Amino acid sequence: MRKKKILAILPISIGGRLTTNSIIDGYRQNNCDVTVYDELFDDNLAEVLKKKYSQILGYDFSGLKIKIDNHLDYPSVNYFSDDIRSETSGPYWKEYLPFLENSDNYTFYWDKVLTSYENFKNIHYLPHFVNFEIYKDMGMEPEFDIMFAGRLDTDYRLSFFEELLVKLPHLKIAWYAIEKHHEDARKRSRYPNLIDLCYQGFIDNEYDMAKAINNSKIVFNMNSQGISSLNYRTFQAVACKRLMISDYREELALFEGFMPFYEDFSDLIFKIENYLDDKKAYNKVVNECYNIALQSHNSKICTRYMLNTVK
Repeated sequence: MRKKKILAILPISIGGRLTTNSIIDGYRQNNCDVTVYDELFDDNLAEVLKKKYSQILGYDFSGLKIKIDNHLDYPSVNYFSDDIRSETSGPYWKEYLPFLENSDNYTFYWDKVLTSYENFKNIHYLPHFVNFEIYKDMGMEPEFDIMFAGRLDTDYRLSFFEELLVKLPHLKIAWYAIEKHHEDARKRSRYPNLIDLCYQGFIDNEYDMAKAINNSKIVFNMNSQGISSLNYRTFQAVACKRLMISDYREELALFEGFMPFYEDFSDLIFKIENYLDDKKAYNKVVNECYNIALQSHNSKICTRYMLNTVK
């Protein structure tokens, strides 16, 4: 059988790049020939498009935009982990939204409830997944007790994180974000020195993210998009065999009741301290969640589903 030739568009957004890399890895694990066009660094799109491909893969509207603008005649595969009907999926979303109705454009949507709201011909619910060959337990002794990666861009998120720093001074907490989000948070913070102390810089690639997760015992989430979904960080942490404690989402059902969630700030503090003290309970959760994700949320299996879906 001839290899399928895939044109994959690596987007500018950092979250999109990490998510898309796991999809690209999955295509390659399924014996596809993948050409990557990097919107951040490449400027040779016209040359890349001279070749013939089986399909074009994009994050949010990135691939679909290139297909439509360049009159490409092969299917597009569009993975959304942002709200399709929002600028979070691109400033040009309204212009390209109608093209998702076409039979040769395939949409894979990370949020189950949002998927149910749409009626595109080729829309499919597909939660996040990661490459278990990259995100894995590296056998290292963690330097940090707690890790958070993401923006502190709302007053709620900032005050929540600040309270964590104040209430748990005996624990080592790591925060990863781009520098402009660090500067914004410290300007608005009541405790800029604590913000500076926990800030560990910016991560823009899979390997360094896997190392950062391995270097922490617990990762906690404040999911900011979607209605029912768990974000990409959830599956990264699970694959690395580190404990994820998430705010409540319906998609926690994917982990069959094993993944802990917090109802409020006090509940998060309680669960952090208990899991750090109870190594047996910690290991049971991380192993159960790992085994579930390995079977259902790894890049090879999920991209095989994508490949089988696209005609």
